Amino acid sequence: MSETAAMVSGLKRILKMRRINYVHVAQALDLSEATVKRMFSKNEFSLQRFEQVCRLADVTVAELAREVDNEKNYISQLTEEQERRVVGNTKLFIVAVCVLNHLTLEQIIAIYDLSEAECVQLLLELDRIHFLQLLPNNRIKLLVSRTFSWRPNGPILQYVKETGAEDYFRSRFDGPGEHVTLINALLSPASSTQIIGRLKRIGRDFAEMHDDDKHLPLGERRPASLLLAIRPWEPEAFKKLRR
Repeated sequence: MSETAAMVSGLKRILKMRRINYVHVAQALDLSEATVKRMFSKNEFSLQRFEQVCRLADVTVAELAREVDNEKNYISQLTEEQERRVVGNTKLFIVAVCVLNHLTLEQIIAIYDLSEAECVQLLLELDRIHFLQLLPNNRIKLLVSRTFSWRPNGPILQYVKETGAEDYFRSRFDGPGEHVTLINALLSPASSTQIIGRLKRIGRDFAEMHDDDKHLPLGERRPASLLLAIRPWEPEAFKKLRR
């Protein structure tokens, strides 16, 4: 991501956090909403316009630049060995996921059967692999980027495929906050590439919403797992009937 794109993306996150939408920005700049959307989608801002939007978001350009620079130092994935270490210890895995969900130590031990001392030791283990920083009074600073994900075909994804896939799909997907769609198609390589790009954008949107909602009380949030996948695939029963 270019420096300009990173700054615009950072500004969008702050606007979302402040509950400022494109309509509000358009009104403040005396522009049409379509023009504002185009500015953000194409990362095309004059310095004056950018400073105006920053003022609307109550952040200086310097503060925004520092935040974007700090984000570069955060990890977007663990190494394969680190993932193996996490998934090999169920309690460590639970604490890692809880920290990703912005839970405090007190909230973790209130939900799961862990003592405070045990939880602190698990947090220290995650501190040693630079997943987080354990601060005084057991405060937790997460050291992963907003777009953090488990490794493709890494130990954790393998664990989910082997032990969690059946459980994940054991649902009608018709409850609150649930949805599933299965579509079969014949696509060109170009169309497949476009769809993959859109799926990645949905993943980024999901990560941004997760980050936005961390300020809400725990009682207003609940676990959600988004699975995005596409691959050339045909059921084995179909393949057996091919000429």
